[in-house]
Amino acid sequence: MARRSRPKKREAVPDRKYGNLLMAKFINKLMQKGKKSVAERIFYDAMDIITEKTGQDAVTVFNRAMGNVRPQLKVKSRRVGGSTYQIPMEVKPQEKDSLAMRWIIQYAEARSGKGLSEKLAVEIMNAAKGESAGSVKKKEDTHRMAEANKAFAHYRW
Repeated sequence: MARRSRPKKREAVPDRKYGNLLMAKFINKLMQKGKKSVAERIFYDAMDIITEKTGQDAVTVFNRAMGNVRPQLKVKSRRVGGSTYQIPMEVKPQEKDSLAMRWIIQYAEARSGKGLSEKLAVEIMNAAKGESAGSVKKKEDTHRMAEANKAFAHYRW
């Protein structure tokens, strides 16, 4: 048993432009080498592109995209008696957001095109529609793998 107390969870500050906590976390995830102003500029430019191209509110498009990419299940490797099984597990709420953000950023960076803000805007718009070749497909693959390994769920502990 640990002798020290667990550190308190720090509350995140909502982002400046929209006052949205999820967007602030996304900006922090997008940030590289501590350059938050660059990450904010990229993200807010992407939101402006989304508003311009779709004619809808960027916040609702972003929330819909996050909802479409959030995984419900994941598989975790567990070694039992000399063999390794992929055991399906539910994803914790905070981890759902973290995985969704990571996948959106990863597949936006992998896209071809000009500038990260434009690539990010396209990835978010496609994820909101549910037709992203990257992030939504990653979620579906994760769910498919968890469904295929449902027989090993009894190894969970």
